[in-house]
Amino acid sequence: DPHQLELARSSKRKLRRFVVMDEVVDQLYGSKVREYFEENNVQHKILSLPTTEETKSMDLVLNILQEVQNFSLDRRTEPIIAIGGGVCLDIVGLAASLYRRRTPYIRVPTTLLSYVDASVGAKNGVNFLQCKNKLGGYTPPVASFLDRSFIQSIPRRHISNGLGEILKMALMKHKGLFDLLKNHGKYLLDTKFQSYSGSTHHGDAALQTTRIAIETMLEELAPNLWEDDLDRLVDFGHLISPELEMRVLPSLMHGEAVNIDMAFMTYVAYTRGLITAGQKEEIIQCMQGLELPIWHSGCSWTLIKKALMERLKHSGGQPRMPLPTSLGEAEIFNDTTEETLARAYKLWVRD
Repeated sequence: DPHQLELARSSKRKLRRFVVMDEVVDQLYGSKVREYFEENNVQHKILSLPTTEETKSMDLVLNILQEVQNFSLDRRTEPIIAIGGGVCLDIVGLAASLYRRRTPYIRVPTTLLSYVDASVGAKNGVNFLQCKNKLGGYTPPVASFLDRSFIQSIPRRHISNGLGEILKMALMKHKGLFDLLKNHGKYLLDTKFQSYSGSTHHGDAALQTTRIAIETMLEELAPNLWEDDLDRLVDFGHLISPELEMRVLPSLMHGEAVNIDMAFMTYVAYTRGLITAGQKEEIIQCMQGLELPIWHSGCSWTLIKKALMERLKHSGGQPRMPLPTSLGEAEIFNDTTEETLARAYKLWVRD
């Protein structure tokens, strides 16, 4: 808002910023952020917190809000800044949405998963009663600042974890993105999504991959920001994974649980005759190339049935099951029988 910007610039009051930063990110980058604020004469409070799926709770939200209150934040000119992975961005988004009914906040994602997923859209939330994101709301940030240089400091497994969400968009909407992942997946893992002028053989695979992933995500989310329409291709990989992820915490990361769900659903699509055996194998091989798990012992037939029953409760009594119909193309189905699911499960477990 130009008017608010002018007010902020002309104000005699000293610039102030309240930052919530994941504690691991703080260890890596906190001193640089503090130096930056000090050099620019900005009064600041950096709240360093352990933001993991296990700590993703209302208790942490209330902790943040207590500190926000102590800071005497001006919600018109002092947006809360969240620097961290998806869990951090989710928690801070919920806290901001509750403080004075809605306080502006800025997302700065530091992991690949949050870069292509949590940075986009309006959702925020916390876990409740062992259920993933059971409490939350829809409050978009005023901005998301994307900087891939953060990704070079995260472990290889975390990069693979983020590739799970990118693969989701590739399978649902973009054959070109799937080809990028299939042909350059190992290179992206090895180079940690950094761009190098000498990598002519790969083009700028990191820039292309992240840009297409975000653009396809925005295409799906922007017209349906409040989820008025429950038929969502972005729900691929999210029918069984919430139940699985919470059941086996902390052994699976979010993108890994999503990929296990996608692997099973690939078998469902094959069993239904929507994709060929060759396409099924191509998808599974791509997942393995991205170093993502394609099966987990915790994903039992009982868990799958329970997860799909939960799905019915929250999707208007229909499963609304996104399934690939080709590489980069998909549709939503409501008529998959239990017999088909059982046959797909047996085949998946056998393989």
